[in-house]
Amino acid sequence: MTDSTSGTPPPDRLPGDQSPTGRPDAGAPVLVLANASAGSAETAEVAAVLRRLRGLAEVEVAVPGRDGELSDLVAGAAGRAVVVVGGDGSLNGVLQAMVERDVLAAVGPVGLVPLGTGNDFARGHGVPLDPQRAAQVALTGRTRSVGLLHDDQGRVVVNVVHVGVAAEATAHAEDVKGLLGRTGYLVGAVRAGIGALGWRLRVLVDDEVVLDGGSRTLMVSVALGRSVGGGTPVAPTAAPEDGLADVVVCTATGWAARLGFARDLRAGRHLGRADVRVLRGRRVHVEALAGESFGINADGDLVGRRRRSTWTLEPQAWRIRTAG
Repeated sequence: MTDSTSGTPPPDRLPGDQSPTGRPDAGAPVLVLANASAGSAETAEVAAVLRRLRGLAEVEVAVPGRDGELSDLVAGAAGRAVVVVGGDGSLNGVLQAMVERDVLAAVGPVGLVPLGTGNDFARGHGVPLDPQRAAQVALTGRTRSVGLLHDDQGRVVVNVVHVGVAAEATAHAEDVKGLLGRTGYLVGAVRAGIGALGWRLRVLVDDEVVLDGGSRTLMVSVALGRSVGGGTPVAPTAAPEDGLADVVVCTATGWAARLGFARDLRAGRHLGRADVRVLRGRRVHVEALAGESFGINADGDLVGRRRRSTWTLEPQAWRIRTAG
């Protein structure tokens, strides 16, 4: 459903760029895409954010429902600023639709009001976690160009994609996340870690073999952002604007090693472990050996199991509004 108005952006600035007054350009209304069910956010909080946005700018608000509605909405977003009200999964869905409709390069800056469960993209990209403050930044914040990961089946990743135990943790968290919020991620991680024996994986970063599958691997994470699961710093050295993805590989597969890795990961100390490597690159290929397959978690959501997958970074693929 939508409520809409229309107009034309001034010719002397890019679509959706901030005006000298600190308010969005008068012209085409900002397209606001709201997910009223994002994470543990309440409908009343979404309504408050929408009131704030309407008080700051002329907006068209849409809450995509039926299959294909989001795709239809973004198809008309060329030349307009867009605001996503929801979590990492909502942002992923919007960018996925923009890529599929081939309008990503044509839209104006994208703002984010983080109302999801983890909100890790916001944490790593200078987007306020307070919804009212984020609403203002989504319309008037500084514009930054950031990268986007594409896999070999056409899916995008805006924050982090995991192979291995982190994907299994998401599967275990799904049945409790709605009840426990961010705590659901921790519950899922514990349940996954107890039974994880690792996978025989061949991993290449920019065509260089970094794991040959000779021993088992617990986790491979390809990260543009720094945290997952509501603040766990899986890739604390990631720099979203540097044109490279951080690749975090963990080979801790014994019980004591898995426990130690989980403890150090939560505290952000895992990069100093002997069983953890950090690499950087633009193309990452992961292949399971010995007939195995692995689960994949992209931006907090499961995307199925595969025997092989490749992720390629597109630098400066889109623009996000941030607080600084």
